[in-house]
Parts: sequence; C-alpha cells; structure tokens
Amino acid sequence: MSEQLPRVSVIMPVINEERHLADAVEGILGQDYSGDLEVVIAVGPSRDRTRAIADHLAEVHPNVVVVANPTGRTPAGLNAAIAHASGEVIIRVDGHAMIPRDYASTAVSAIAATGADNVGGIMAAVGSTDFECAVARAMTSKFGVGGASFHVGGEPGPALTVYLGCFRREALARVGGYDDTMERAQDWEMNLRIRQTGGIVWFTPDLQVTYRPRPTVRALAKQYHDYGRWRREVARRHPDTISLRYLAAPVAVVGIAFGIAVGIAGVAIGIEWLAVLGFAAPLGYLAANLAASVESTIRRPRLRWRTALSMPIVYATMHGAWGLGFLRGVPAPKSDVTP
Repeated sequence: MSEQLPRVSVIMPVINEERHLADAVEGILGQDYSGDLEVVIAVGPSRDRTRAIADHLAEVHPNVVVVANPTGRTPAGLNAAIAHASGEVIIRVDGHAMIPRDYASTAVSAIAATGADNVGGIMAAVGSTDFECAVARAMTSKFGVGGASFHVGGEPGPALTVYLGCFRREALARVGGYDDTMERAQDWEMNLRIRQTGGIVWFTPDLQVTYRPRPTVRALAKQYHDYGRWRREVARRHPDTISLRYLAAPVAVVGIAFGIAVGIAGVAIGIEWLAVLGFAAPLGYLAANLAASVESTIRRPRLRWRTALSMPIVYATMHGAWGLGFLRGVPAPKSDVTP
C-alpha cells in the first residue's frame, strides 16, 4: 500500500433493508476519510423498496454503485460487490449497520500500521427493548458467546476472525473471495483461508460497529441455530478448526437431554441415585445459567430488572439453538454423497 491514501470501496449486501439502507449509506458517505471512497450495494430479491432506494441513492451520489445479487445469498452479494469495486481497500458493512464517522480512516491506518490483510473490531450490540438489551448483554459475555475479542473486547492483536472486516484487495484476490456455498459463517471461513495463506487477521478495539440484536426469542433461536449449523459445516470442511469452545454447546445439549431422560427413568423405576445422577446435568446448567445471569445483571451499567428477567431465557436460547444447529449440521452437497 502506497503512502498516498488508498481508494476505499465499502461493500454492502442488502435484502429487505428499506428501513435502514438510506441512513446506513449516508453514514458511510459522511466518513471523515480524506481519500477516495465509494459504496457498492449488492441488492438481493426484496419484498420492499430496497432496490428503489438503492437506485435513488446511486442517482443522487456519483460514488454509489448498485449491482444485482439474484440469489440473495450474502456471500454471493459480497462477491458481486467486490467484482464491481475499484478500491485498494474493501470494507464490508451490513445494510443496517451504524459505523462511526472515523471507521474508514481508522481501518486504513490499522492496515498500514500492522501489515494485516484484514482488520476488524467490536460488534457493539445495542438493544432498545428489554429483550434486545438482554441479548446485547449476553453477546458481550464469555458465558454467552465465548471469548472472541470481537464480542468481549481485548487488546489489539492477531485474531482468528473479526466482525465484518476491512480487507486489502489483494488478499481477497489471493483466496478467491467469499465461498458462495457458505450461507453463514462466511467471514470465519474466509478469514481461515487468509490465515492459511500467510495473511494476518487483526483485531483492534478502535473499530466498533453498532449491532442491533434480534427482537424475539424465535428470531434469536433461528439466528443461533443457523450459526451452529454453519459452524458445523466449517468443521466438516476444516476438521483442524474443531475446538472445545465450539463443542461446548452441542455437548451441553446432548448432556442435558440424556440427563433428563436418565433422571425420569430413575424416578419411574424408583432408583434414587439414578434420578439424582441424571438430573445433575440439567440442574448444573441451570445453576451456571442463573449465576451468569446475575453476573451479567450487576455488571456495569446494571440492567433493569425487567431486562434481567430475560437473561436466563436468552442464554438458554443461544446455547440450545446453537448446539442443536451444530448437531444437525448442513446437508452435504450432492457431490459429497457416496452412491
């Protein structure tokens, strides 16, 4: 990267983003970055006015480009946007993301200072309802989501993955962009390939993107079920990435289900020690969940009591849905199925 500020392309895969798209794009165009900057919006098949809004933004702003994403899949949209982008630095932003005014300038400086192929920061979850606030707190808890820096924060340094990402264009070209077959976990999977080809993925807490959590238990369960399914697919394709952290939720789901079955059997046949042994697993998880919920509640800033009441439900939903999704996995492609 030369001393002159590189041209930046911000890529946005969007679908059904009528409510947030205009504000998100205006936020990008309002960056304090002194170099050239463009926005490339990849629009999937939408049921609302997303395409009309995107086209209007392109008419009003010469540095906004709109491309089609016929499949609607996120990795396909990202690749379509990258193909039309002209920047030396590619910054991924979601259609409803809210980035600070210095996001692009901070990212470019971090890439230059670290020599990294991808830099990213914190997924700063912020809720508006009591339930969303509970999800936001859970997403910054090691009990809720593990110890990934982009969730819980930490010191700058190399990381396995980061939220969204600000890439050197040559790094994306080197690894062939996003894998179109990865409907979820595409960031994790591509960052793995970047690292496997000698690149550095760098976390910096100086980059923060405001994230809006899912508003209902059902939506949260679907989100984390999908996360689990596609993390299983990453493990299937790259077995060396399996770790205790990713096995914790599916092991807990199996253990709790088996424990309940054994406990009920013990009660039914009148064997007390068997019932106690069986119910130890679900009761142990319940105790850990409640302890983590209390810790999350009293951590500053303290949660309101109505938000606090949702914490055990949020944790159980995240863990249970992720674990079930991981156990279920993604159907193998036909080419992978042995006749």
